[in-house]
Amino acid sequence: MNMPYRIQTGCKINLGLNIVERRPDGYHNLETIFYPVPLFDELSVSEGNGEDELTLEGNPLEGEVQDNLVLRAVRLLRQEGFPVPPLSIDLKKVIPSGAGLGGGSSDAACMIKTVSRLYNLPLTEEQMKDLVRKLGADCPFFISPQPLYAEGIGDVFTSISLNLKGWYLMLVKPEVHVSTREAYAGVRPHRPTCSLLETAALPVGQWSERMVNDFEESIFLNHPLLGEIKAELYRQGAAYASMSGSGSTIFGLFRSRPTCEQLFAEHFTFVCQL
Repeated sequence: MNMPYRIQTGCKINLGLNIVERRPDGYHNLETIFYPVPLFDELSVSEGNGEDELTLEGNPLEGEVQDNLVLRAVRLLRQEGFPVPPLSIDLKKVIPSGAGLGGGSSDAACMIKTVSRLYNLPLTEEQMKDLVRKLGADCPFFISPQPLYAEGIGDVFTSISLNLKGWYLMLVKPEVHVSTREAYAGVRPHRPTCSLLETAALPVGQWSERMVNDFEESIFLNHPLLGEIKAELYRQGAAYASMSGSGSTIFGLFRSRPTCEQLFAEHFTFVCQL
């Protein structure tokens, strides 16, 4: 193969998130909508010597390098019997971590796709999704990112026709860390009066009255800055604003390009047209 091979790995936002029930195994069933976002990390892959090597640059990551999902994806392929040689991998992190954007899951899924393509592994798209699911519930979404309705623990997907083309998206990610344990500790499972799919079919301007992220209530109490950012996005003209997943990114959807980046200069921000 030509060396090195480079690929961009995108991310997602959650449009609404309802925690509907606690499962007997201690996990929670939920419903949410994943929507792809054109904010990208970059993977560069070439053949290595002796053992896999991962070099990180850009936004910092917590944890040991050997535990990174990119390397775990390569090891998973070998565990499934595929002859993958030692790889030298550079990962440029642009997507902030701990942000509710699925950056790590995207990196893992794209690594599976990249290695499969480079070494002509006999894996269909569905087989890749089944494989990468072992690394995280939302990982299969990134094998072929498109708007999806997610149920179960966030791993049962249904394609939907939602289209936000032409809308402007603004992401604001402060230096706030919300652990998964903290996020779930504050939720009270319940069935919404209006299903998320019914709400998503309404005009975006009506979402603020109906679409919610159940994590927000308790997380905003513990981290009021997140609630303040959401309120400011509405003041700046957002038609809909929400926290993505279990945080800590707050996003807003705007009809015209927002010009309020300076208000969030101390935080990570990103603006694009979908």
